[in-house]
Amino acid sequence: MARTLSDCQLIERSIITTYREELWQPFIDSLNRYQLIAPGDRITVCISGGKDSMLLAKLMQEVQRHGNIPFENEFLVMDPGYLPENRARIEENAERLAIPVRILDSKIFDIAYSQEKGSCYLCAKMRRGFLYHHAQELGCNKIALGHHFDDVIETTVMSMFYSSQIRAMLPKLHSDNFAGMELIRPLYQVHEKDIIRWANRHELRFLQCACRFTEASAGAEDGYGPSKRREIKQLIASLKKETPDLDQSIFNSIHAVCLDTMPGWKTKGESHSFLEHYGEA
Repeated sequence: MARTLSDCQLIERSIITTYREELWQPFIDSLNRYQLIAPGDRITVCISGGKDSMLLAKLMQEVQRHGNIPFENEFLVMDPGYLPENRARIEENAERLAIPVRILDSKIFDIAYSQEKGSCYLCAKMRRGFLYHHAQELGCNKIALGHHFDDVIETTVMSMFYSSQIRAMLPKLHSDNFAGMELIRPLYQVHEKDIIRWANRHELRFLQCACRFTEASAGAEDGYGPSKRREIKQLIASLKKETPDLDQSIFNSIHAVCLDTMPGWKTKGESHSFLEHYGEA
């Protein structure tokens, strides 16, 4: 007699069957390509309540259960001051997906919104610091964030358009302020459209944007609302109509930077010019 699977088990199974090529394989490829997990790691998976971090939590659960690298997960939700209905949705989704979340309260929204300028930057900085601090308290050596393929290429284009620099988002990096801690991005090669398809298939309703500054975004058709990132997202989507592989080309380009053709670059905080070596044999 065939075993009847629970709702959660069906969702988990779809990740490694129905969406194997779209979700599971690029996730595993990222882990291997960028050496994101090592034996003995204890990783805090940071959950915001959105589709990306919730999928990340399930993927990290699955690779811990079925992978060949022994490591441990902690699932941390930092509540910076969510509205009650947003916190309730996080708790409901965590229960449905069988993610054993640990929810910690903070006053970060209140502090950030009390500032007239730089609130988004301050909020992001404080949230990252909070996560690192509590991850260390839990005995973890890494935190995992849900940034995906689209975040990577959009950040690259945004830095060129609005910051006058070519700057990418690394798949992992060492913390400057928390000794021995690393940040990893296991969804680095997972496309957002595939995350959305997986969520829609199972009628999963995640937070879209719980920030008080941008709560209007949650009601927007695409979940983003007015922002520079949304502009870049729309631009890339428009260009892909004529050049379908354009997003992949942007992604590939940050893995193949030709410094010999660059008039200037920065490394370890120092600026360099091609003139330093111009004329050398």
